[in-house]
Amino acid sequence: MRRGWGRRMKRLGVVLAGLVLLVAALDLLFPPPLEKAREISRVVLDRQGAPLRAYPLTDGRWRMRADLDRIDPVFVEALLAYEDKRFYAHWGVDAAAMSRSMLDLVKAGRIVSGGSTITMQTARLLEPKERTLGAKLQQMIRAVQLERRMSKREILELYLTLAPYGGNLEGVRAASWAWFGREPRDLTPDQIALLIALPQSPEVRRPDLRPDNARAARARVLDRLVWRGLVAADHAEESKTAPIPTRNAFPALAWQAADEVLSGAPEDAADVDSTIDIALQSAFEELALARSDALEDDAQIAILAVDIDDRSVRAAVG
Repeated sequence: MRRGWGRRMKRLGVVLAGLVLLVAALDLLFPPPLEKAREISRVVLDRQGAPLRAYPLTDGRWRMRADLDRIDPVFVEALLAYEDKRFYAHWGVDAAAMSRSMLDLVKAGRIVSGGSTITMQTARLLEPKERTLGAKLQQMIRAVQLERRMSKREILELYLTLAPYGGNLEGVRAASWAWFGREPRDLTPDQIALLIALPQSPEVRRPDLRPDNARAARARVLDRLVWRGLVAADHAEESKTAPIPTRNAFPALAWQAADEVLSGAPEDAADVDSTIDIALQSAFEELALARSDALEDDAQIAILAVDIDDRSVRAAVG
């Protein structure tokens, strides 16, 4: 009896080992498409690290690389509570959420609730497909592949780099600049709620085109955050009255100097440091613009400020 049981266990072990090898082989033969993650908008920073000039991708999209160290941790906590509360516990697929989603599918005859984890959503952003059962299964496979290759931090940063926020905006950093005119380091509750709501239906809820939809979606997220205990009820009600933002321009100072700095930087560098002082650069550009009105049409203005100690350029106009 024991001998037969031992043989069965050995066979099971061989089968499981074979399955592991098969999955590993398929993983190597059909890796997740990560090329999109390498196409990033580049940003030239001033000497203090403030964005001086940002560059869109060649197709006009804005996609800035996300760094959790530069994103409001309250936003990250709220996002995970809203989208994927077991993010740090699952292996790419949340079995409980998927079971609930499949039950809804059987009852309604169509996909009602996604049940997608952050990792699965990231897989869909890397490889967009229509919302079908087959596509959902492929997302699950890709999610497992991503979890094998990347840390949880890397997956979350990738999601926050690729998530759509309306129009040509991708990623929370580009969205924060476009909608709030600032880095996403320190966000208010209304801003956090809007940034959570937009990726679910970015065009339907686009603030500059459909402010009423954006306001309603923001309110629903705020209510959920109150239920989760992440936002006080009175703060949520106050946040619901905050104005819906309009689109802001991206940083665009020191064009020529920024181009020169970028040309000498490594091609894979997303953020590039410079010696330019953004306050001095802004003041000189305003001065040049004001003085240009009094000059002849063919006249040109050039201003250069150099630190005499280290000979670094602090401002350049013209």
